[in-house]
Amino acid sequence: FIFMKTKVYFNNSCSICRAEINNYKKHCNNDIDWVDISTCKDSEKQTGLNVDNLYRRMHVIEDGKLISGSKSFLIIWEKIPKYKFLKGIFENPIIFPIFNIFYEIVAYFLYLKSKLKR
Repeated sequence: FIFMKTKVYFNNSCSICRAEINNYKKHCNNDIDWVDISTCKDSEKQTGLNVDNLYRRMHVIEDGKLISGSKSFLIIWEKIPKYKFLKGIFENPIIFPIFNIFYEIVAYFLYLKSKLKR
């Protein structure tokens, strides 16, 4: 069995995304590879997603599986001891759908903002 790091694909050119990821980076150990889609030209090939899909949501590859959107937060939070409690809260079957809707709305506006910059 070969241990593969979890890879998180995020938009570092988005100030909100960058601030959040930089906060996570301060508190996590080395088992997450942070991939900036705005500078990593291999992101499309690594994820199988086109540019618009990459910028539309945050993505995680864990154990060879691509997870996108709000579920990617659950994976990140699980790996960072300081934020593990958030996974327990937001994966709740009553709370997760609300979290997912909120995430999709915010992510859509951040995507539109990034599209204007590109």
